[in-house]
Amino acid sequence: MATLRVAPKPTAAPMKAAQISKPGGAFEIVEREIPEPGAGEVRIKVQACGVCHSDMLTKEGLMPGIQYPRVPGHEVAGIVDEVGAGASAWKKGQRVGVGWHGGHDNTCRECRRGDFRHCKNQKVCGISYDGGYQQYMLAPVEALVAIPETLSDAEAAPLLCAGITTYGALRHSGALPGDVVAVQGIGGLGHLGIQFANKFGYKVAAIGRGQENAVLAKKLGAKVYIDSQETNPAEELQKLGGAQVIVATAPSSKAMSELIDGLGPNGQLVVVGATSDPIEVTPLQLIFGSHGIQGWAAGPPAESEDTLNFAELTGVRPMIETYPLERAEEAYARMMSGKAQFRVVLTM
Repeated sequence: MATLRVAPKPTAAPMKAAQISKPGGAFEIVEREIPEPGAGEVRIKVQACGVCHSDMLTKEGLMPGIQYPRVPGHEVAGIVDEVGAGASAWKKGQRVGVGWHGGHDNTCRECRRGDFRHCKNQKVCGISYDGGYQQYMLAPVEALVAIPETLSDAEAAPLLCAGITTYGALRHSGALPGDVVAVQGIGGLGHLGIQFANKFGYKVAAIGRGQENAVLAKKLGAKVYIDSQETNPAEELQKLGGAQVIVATAPSSKAMSELIDGLGPNGQLVVVGATSDPIEVTPLQLIFGSHGIQGWAAGPPAESEDTLNFAELTGVRPMIETYPLERAEEAYARMMSGKAQFRVVLTM
């Protein structure tokens, strides 16, 4: 009598991932099984992932509760490869991305009021779960961003963090077309901020260190370049009538403090460059002129889609350097050196 033999279930082909095994550890290129999406998740075949300064939080273990090993990366662009139960709004083959905002609970007070940016239990891609420094990743549906067809993966990836941060800071700043808007810093955030500010119709003043940045700043859309090494930026802004908004992108609290007096009436300093040192300002600097200081962070997926669609429409693009996944350690070091022009992107 013939016996019935059941063929063993084939194991998933391995994929490559760049993981951190412990806080402060080096990047390890490892092979993992391709994960299966659960309910409310999709699997993304990653095409590109930006290397952001905030990846340091995972690399060095600076956020509480990170479980290791962990794969960083929150500027993810790819293709839906598999759809889990309850995720039918997204189709296999669809281009998607995931940014810093990696999910929200839909139940906390903020979510119930539509303020997903401040969800009490917000997930962060690459911190709460494995991010985009790998060939395949899982993401909850509430974190997904649709990517326009005309944006390449490598271009779209940085727009999901640096892009949405500067775009959102400007869009919600209250500045009107024709207003003087200054962008401090011509780097990963600043070079996008200058472009967005120009496309919004502002009179853009770029503030950088050294005359070597002047040509690039004006190419990006600045009408005025202010060299903070040669002049007093606040005084130069006052010569323009005072800035309605100053977007501070360079992580220097001292430099930010020196810009307060460059604000015009009702002007505000919008801080997007992360640093732990205090900004120094006197009450009188705020009272006279009704000045304000506001922080701004990346937003939820709907705002990421607005950012991508605006970039597609207006031609705003990040300047990037690309590295293959296997050189993640080198790419991260390049980003941390501050010498990249201007965003570093891993390609799969």
